[in-house]
Amino acid sequence: MENISVKKNFGDVMVVGGGISGIQASLDLATSGYKVYLVEKSPTIGGKMAQLDKTFPTNDCSMCIESPKFLECKRHPNIEIMTLTEIKNVEGNAGDFKITLIKKPRYVDEEKCTGCTSCTEYCPIEVSDPFNQNISKNKAVHMFFAQAIPLTPYIDEKCVYLDGERCTICLGICKNDALDFNQAPETIEVHTGAIVLALGIEPFDPMLKNDYGYGIMQNVVTSLDYERLLCATGPYEGEILRASDKKHPHKIAWIHCVGSRRVTPGDNSYCSAVCCTYTQKQVILTKDHDEKVECTIFHNDIRSYSKGFERFYQRTEDLPGIRFIRSYVSVGREIPESKNVTLRYATDEDGVKEEEFDMVVLSVGLEPPADYKDLADKFGIELNAHGFCKINPANPIETTRPGIFVSGAFQGPMDIPESVFTASGACSQCGELLSYRKGRLSKERIYPEERDITGEELKIGVFVCHCGANIGRIVNVPSVVEYALTLPNVVYAQEQLFSCATNSAQEITDMIKEKNLNRVIVAACTPRTHEPVFRDTLREGGINQYLYDMVNIREHCSWVHSKEPEEATQKAKDLLRMSVSRTKHLEPLKEFDLPVNKAAIVVGGGLAGMTGSLSLANQGFEVHLLEKDSQLGGMARRLHTTIDGMDVQAYMNDLIHQVYQNPGIHVSHETVIKDVEGYVGNFVTTVETEGRIKTIKHGAAILATGAAEYKPDEYLYGQNDQVLTQLDLEENIFKNDERLTNAESLVMIQCVGCRNQERNYCSRICCTHAIKNALKLKEINPEMQIYILFRDMRTYGFNEDYYREAAQKDIRFIRYTQKDKPVVEAVDQSGQPVLRVTVPDPVLGRKIELDADLLVLSAAVIPPADIEDVSKLFKVALSPEGFYQEAHVKLRPVDFAAEGVFLCGAAHYPKHISESINQAYGAAGRAAVLLSQDTVTASGSVCEVDEDKCISCGACITACTYGAIQFHDTPKGKKAEVIPVLCKGDGLCNAKCPVDAIFLKHYTDEEILHQVDALFSNPETAIA
Repeated sequence: MENISVKKNFGDVMVVGGGISGIQASLDLATSGYKVYLVEKSPTIGGKMAQLDKTFPTNDCSMCIESPKFLECKRHPNIEIMTLTEIKNVEGNAGDFKITLIKKPRYVDEEKCTGCTSCTEYCPIEVSDPFNQNISKNKAVHMFFAQAIPLTPYIDEKCVYLDGERCTICLGICKNDALDFNQAPETIEVHTGAIVLALGIEPFDPMLKNDYGYGIMQNVVTSLDYERLLCATGPYEGEILRASDKKHPHKIAWIHCVGSRRVTPGDNSYCSAVCCTYTQKQVILTKDHDEKVECTIFHNDIRSYSKGFERFYQRTEDLPGIRFIRSYVSVGREIPESKNVTLRYATDEDGVKEEEFDMVVLSVGLEPPADYKDLADKFGIELNAHGFCKINPANPIETTRPGIFVSGAFQGPMDIPESVFTASGACSQCGELLSYRKGRLSKERIYPEERDITGEELKIGVFVCHCGANIGRIVNVPSVVEYALTLPNVVYAQEQLFSCATNSAQEITDMIKEKNLNRVIVAACTPRTHEPVFRDTLREGGINQYLYDMVNIREHCSWVHSKEPEEATQKAKDLLRMSVSRTKHLEPLKEFDLPVNKAAIVVGGGLAGMTGSLSLANQGFEVHLLEKDSQLGGMARRLHTTIDGMDVQAYMNDLIHQVYQNPGIHVSHETVIKDVEGYVGNFVTTVETEGRIKTIKHGAAILATGAAEYKPDEYLYGQNDQVLTQLDLEENIFKNDERLTNAESLVMIQCVGCRNQERNYCSRICCTHAIKNALKLKEINPEMQIYILFRDMRTYGFNEDYYREAAQKDIRFIRYTQKDKPVVEAVDQSGQPVLRVTVPDPVLGRKIELDADLLVLSAAVIPPADIEDVSKLFKVALSPEGFYQEAHVKLRPVDFAAEGVFLCGAAHYPKHISESINQAYGAAGRAAVLLSQDTVTASGSVCEVDEDKCISCGACITACTYGAIQFHDTPKGKKAEVIPVLCKGDGLCNAKCPVDAIFLKHYTDEEILHQVDALFSNPETAIA
């Protein structure tokens, strides 16, 4: 029965969905000063990403990306996590919603449970484990996964006690009386001003149609099943084993587009956007497990359209034993003796072939949440034809109900970076709506008082992580712990399954207090993602966060020496010994707070720059919008419609009007940035605008400098006026150019100037742009013969429907390869000049000649000419493609490594208008998080100058790429001085100083030299 008591709760925003997008939205909102309820229907936050092994193209462990955010959510005083909770109904309007929730019973009291898992150990009932895709079994009472938040077991509905039987073993085992079978569903009423829907996606279930033998043939698995097989926390601890015989497969096939790009009943017509590249990731990881495995990928188009994905595709293609076969596939039969599976597919050379595979992986597409219709009714929002949230192309974060916003894949299939920055975008739009109540319900996090360790005896604690089986399968963790206890000043050591899990972090905190530890070492994975988490854990334990060191025994030991467990274990011991020797010399360091200037500059007045400016201004921040041209609009001035019918010019003109009318935005035209000084929260930018020099003080900057169209030097462009680019064509369409009306034939060539040696990337938008223009031409002149010559049609997401429409309207698609590109020549045809395009036709198996009245080139999108100059001024990096390089592809897709500077729009990478708007709101959201703070904290690990040694040579100033060192006058003369907040602690200045006058705190010569000496203290076993 439902509990009749109703708890009334008040907050600012409710975030529905605890996947990566919901977590990011919650953290951004809470840090900006809002009280957030994070509601998740499953037993823990994490979503589907928690089930993944690694992410592409960075090869980061998925849980290593997520688990620090789990802990941050749990520790944040302004986030209340509500798991096993579902929406009952939503009433009210923007600014004043009343949401009724039903919290389902966990049958475990979260306040009493210590997470010891004794109940799991003794429970006699086994159930299928949903986290492992039901491949393995778990107990009826169990943790959802090891890093779950909350880290509290739940009791599955298949528990025999809940089914009426008398088993109560778990009740007798639990020493804290945490199990409670009397729990009942509880009604909770929450009042908030805004709602963010981060409902995520569901993978397509191929069992519903049985087209591929899934659920019938034992060795046919889905891509999500395969993720769990790859993962160290999976059913076989990272071993890729077949279900039929638990043996390693040696020949594996992947089938693309399962459930996607089909109009048959039960399938989805759209492209699921991420499948091509996650397949490539799985192939690379499979070869990492066993380089002898033969991998075959059956595909239609390869849609590696996003940043870095083309190189990732080429990396996969170049691996030995990899085949990419372009063909639709049918599953034949299961061979009774071996349980192998046969596939039938077509080839250009040999016709239809049948081939046998040990395992078949179905690369399944993405679908809206299973209960999307019910959720839409409860929230009062509209859905699109595919069941995803209906959005406004001019603002994809808005739903059809004011005050309710959408982030992540509920907008439509998307990759992790898009999910993350749409979450930040939702934060920005909530801020626009609720800026008047910011800070009213929020509270500061309180740490225990820091213990003064002066004069204390050295007491080092060592915590060695198994990382599931990532480390523990290769490195003998108990042996490393035993060895740690033999090292000088180590008074405590223990192993942990996952050091980043909440119970493990609590163990570290407890041991600091219990054993009076004054130094802590965690031997685990990469400090890049986890060091901030463990430093925060030291603060929870009451000691200075810089009394900590991290030893990477995963990337440096188990992953690189996976075939040499004994050597990997010895190397882990050597690295730990070195860390102990260094840690003895660590000293407490002080961080310091600096005030934040509440203004921002936005560089670039295109659609992304104007959108970000308006969002920040609408949250109450002063904005300086800098545009290098005499008018706003950027590349959008040459666009007229989007493929879904948005009037770009009308939208842009309205946006420009809003910008000029907003009193919080100061627009500067014909602006050149002369200099940028300062640091996060306190920048000073000098600009020349319309002949005047002025300085702008600001706390944050958004770079939205746009992109440019490549001007081809091939295919007679610039030599023949019958050759146009897609942008030229679009302008001519809306000028009603007679050439288009009268043309009988038109040829388009894709990938002009990109996907080649010079520009090794896909320009992302060209295929959709070509189809949009081709469909428009068919409206103007239905009899026109239109040919699109392509390598892969990359109309990802919902744009696939337009690709299909184009084919239905007799727009003809001919595939070519990079090795056999089209050839264009101008010829005279009966006294009329025409362009003759010769292209190989793979269907006919020979070259064909197309005579065209017009030739249209889908030219590459390239970085703007001044991007390198701007990047140097703001001290930010560029990607291999020449666009801005974000701090982390997955974790921080709109942040730069240089703090306080953010990016958005086509300057990040080519993207469609709606995607640029999404990212512009995301950048504004991240900037707003910073500008909402009164102060920023500068690191304590910075360089410092010994003025007595300094000889004023300036070598350190030359070496520092961040401008963190300058000369200043002292009684002893001119000496170098470090600006701590600008210092990134890279230590280049240390290496350059000829007299050792400059040193890096936390990485002093003494610390490093003792670490190096320790390497050779055991010469028989030390690293060679």
